[in-house]
This record gives sequence, C-alpha cells and structure tokens, in this order.
Amino acid sequence: MKVLVTGGAGYIGSITVEQLIEGGEEVVVFDNLYQGHRAAVHPDAVFIQGDLKDRSAVDAALATHRPDAIMHFASYTLVGESMQQPFLYLGENITNGLNLLQSASEHGVQKFILSSTANLFDKPEHMPIDENECIVPGSPYGESKNILERLLYWLDRTQGMHYACLRYFNACGASQERGEDHDPETHIIPLILQVALGQRADFAIFGDDYPTPDGTCVRDYIHVVDLAQAHILALHALDGGSRTYNLGNGRGFSIKEVVDMARTVTERSIPTRVVARRPGDPAVLVASSDKIRRELGWAPQYPDLRSIMETAWNWHLSHPNGYAQ
Repeated sequence: MKVLVTGGAGYIGSITVEQLIEGGEEVVVFDNLYQGHRAAVHPDAVFIQGDLKDRSAVDAALATHRPDAIMHFASYTLVGESMQQPFLYLGENITNGLNLLQSASEHGVQKFILSSTANLFDKPEHMPIDENECIVPGSPYGESKNILERLLYWLDRTQGMHYACLRYFNACGASQERGEDHDPETHIIPLILQVALGQRADFAIFGDDYPTPDGTCVRDYIHVVDLAQAHILALHALDGGSRTYNLGNGRGFSIKEVVDMARTVTERSIPTRVVARRPGDPAVLVASSDKIRRELGWAPQYPDLRSIMETAWNWHLSHPNGYAQ
C-alpha cells in the first residue's frame, strides 16, 4: 500500500512513517517543515516540501504519487495558542484539511486516517473517557479536529471514503532514531529531560493542590511507537468500514510521578518549582482504549511509565540538540 503522510517530518508523523516503512509500505511525506525536521524523515520515504494551504501543491502530490491512503498529522496543535489565536486554528487547520480532503476525493483516495485529539472532551462526565463521551471541545484546536471528524463522516456517507479518527492525549517516548524536538517545547517529558540535561534550570509544576493523591494533575501518556502502531492497525481495518478510537494506556500518572520517574531513569536531580494553576486544567484526564484493544487487538509495547521515560531519555542523550546536530 502507498500512504501519503502529511506532517510526516513531525514528531508523531515521522515515527509513524518509520513504522509504516518497516512494515513494508510505500510512503510519501508531505510537510512544510514549520515544526517538522527534514532529518526526521525516513530515508526510504519520498519527501515533498509543500503546504496544505496550497491546493495546487496538494493536487500535484496526489496526481504524481497516487496514494492508496492518507494519514493526516499536519496541524497547528497547541491548545493554549489556539485560545489566543482562534482564527489560526479554526481557519488554517480546517481550510488545510478541506484542501486535503477535496483533493483526496477528486483523486480517488478512499482511505483516510485522522490524527485527532482527546481535547474533544473538555469536561468529561466519565473517566476513563471512552468513545461514547459527549463531545464538547476544550479549545479552538479541539473544535478544528471535531469539524474535520464531521467532514469525514459526511464523506463516508456521500462518497464512501472510509476513515478512522484516533483521539489521544500525551504522545511521548521515542524510537531509536526519532524523538521529540519542538521549538518552543511545551510537552512535559522533554521539558523535564531538558532540566536533567542542564538546558533548563528547573521544571514548573502548575499547581499542587488538585483533588488527586499527590495534588498534581493526572494525565494519560502513550508511547509514540504504540500510537503509530494504532494508526497502522486502523488503516488496515478500513476495509471493514469507518471507525473512531480513543487511545490511552488505561491509567494516568501525576506530574510528580512523571518527575520522580525521570529522576530515577536519568539518575540526575531535577529541580522543580510550583507555580499557579493554569486556567482550565482539569484534575484528571485519562482515555479508555478498550474499544481498539477489543476490535483490533491493539496492545501497547510500552505500557509503563519507566519504559516510556527510558526511550525518551536515550534519544535526548544521543540528540541533546534535537535534530540540529
């Protein structure tokens, strides 16, 4: 199968490309390198530097390479930024997705995987969060993903384009060759490891008075390789129809637990400081992955926090400056 991967030079996209190629698939990467890295693209993938806002570039990529399926990772993804710049997220994320979907439809692509988000669930009524939870997006970013999910629903009904939407919280960890390198960095594990590397003075904990066992927020963490494998399993299941899955490890870890594990794995002191809560941060967010485990047999290779942290630390040790070596 030939798969076009948008955002295939980014963190999750590049490791999914790696896993696709190791599984024998042909891959075309389409990325504008806004947050991605050319060095992160697997050498066996075809690389196209292009922007989804340029419809002619999207059409040219699909006409030239004629993919059987598309995996769509390319997106603005920062929840906080989306609250400050809603038109960027409700504008470009949706417009770019429309360009891709319309081009896919016109070029006969009938399989589409959307990298969605658990930010669809701002204040869930049940925990862990399953696919039956009422969708109330927590930000313009979450709303942009919700709109793309609805577009896919209607393309399935009107044109038979089968899709899978995968919703998850915190992707983390690394493969041997590829890891997490953002500018600016906003994700908890690389921020903590930057302290361990001496690149930051300390790690800020946003509030320690939540109604949790240790007072810090509890979140779901899923290894990026396990996430990539879930996307690939969903892709191969599309002949059986469209589907939506929430992805998680089945339990959450508190911020203090993550810091303590980083100290254990790195064997380095990691100073922390407690600062004010961030507005809108719920105490606990954990996703249920029972449905994808039951239907597709998905089983995480890295279900524990230690193995997740070890893979991330190994990558950061060998890439202390990220991809800018």
